[in-house]
Amino acid sequence: MAVDGQVKYISKKMSYALRHNPDKYGIKLDNEGYTDLNEFLRSMNAMHHFQPPMTRERIQYVMDHADKQRFEMTDRKIRALYGHSVPVIIHKEQAVPPDVLYHGTAHRFLKSIMKDGLLPMSRQYVHLLADQKTAQQVGLRRDSHPAILAINAKTASEDGILFYIGNDKVWLSGPVPTKYIRILF
Repeated sequence: MAVDGQVKYISKKMSYALRHNPDKYGIKLDNEGYTDLNEFLRSMNAMHHFQPPMTRERIQYVMDHADKQRFEMTDRKIRALYGHSVPVIIHKEQAVPPDVLYHGTAHRFLKSIMKDGLLPMSRQYVHLLADQKTAQQVGLRRDSHPAILAINAKTASEDGILFYIGNDKVWLSGPVPTKYIRILF
C-alpha cells in the first residue's frame, strides 16, 4: 500500500473508532471525546493487525500527512475533533466564518435540504467547507455527480447562527435554514 493509501486507510480506521463505534474497539470516550492513548493503540493493533504495529509516532505521521486535521493527541490521550455520531461534547472555538462556505451532498437529499435546511442529522454539528473542491470531494462519497451548495455564512452569522472552527478546511454550525442556501450545481 502506498504511503498516501496507508495514511488514508489508518485515518479512516481511527475515525471509525473515535467518532462512530468506540464500543467495537473496546475503548471508552470521556465527555470530551478523549480516550486513553495506550488503550487506543492496543485496540487498533488487536483489531487491524497493523504491520508495523500502530505507535504514537505512526499516529503522529498520519495526523501530519492527512488531507484534513481530524485528530488531537496529548501525551496520554487522543480524540477525533469533529464528526461524532456517538454522544460527546467537543468544545469548539466560535468564530466569524468566511462570507461563503460550501456543502457537498448527494442530489437525492436536495429536496429535503431545500425544505428543512441543513441539519446535523446524527452528528453534533452541520459540516461546512471552506472551498468548493473539498465540498466536491466530500459529496463524491455519496453521489458520483454531487450537488454543491453555497452557504451565505456571513449573513447567517449576522443573523445569529453560530459558527465554529473545525480545522483549516471544515467549519461547523448548528442547523442552517434554507434562506442561506443556494444550489451551485
